[in-house]
Amino acid sequence: MSGQGSGGNVIAAICNFFIPGLGQLVQGRILAAIIFFVLVSVNYALAATGILFFMAFFGFIFHIWAIIDAARYKG
Repeated sequence: MSGQGSGGNVIAAICNFFIPGLGQLVQGRILAAIIFFVLVSVNYALAATGILFFMAFFGFIFHIWAIIDAARYKG
């Protein structure tokens, strides 16, 4: 991938929109992919319990962070 704004980064950002961490995995950054996937999944799962509904906000923030991280990655 050539860097920020390249087609690969756009595809990685779109992948992250659907599954957090998938874009980092497409870019070959396995540790970042695992971290983003776990962070977002845990926060959304806690929000789904109903008791900790405010965790959806943090899950959303981490989800957006994953998308931006994939879009701005410089290899």
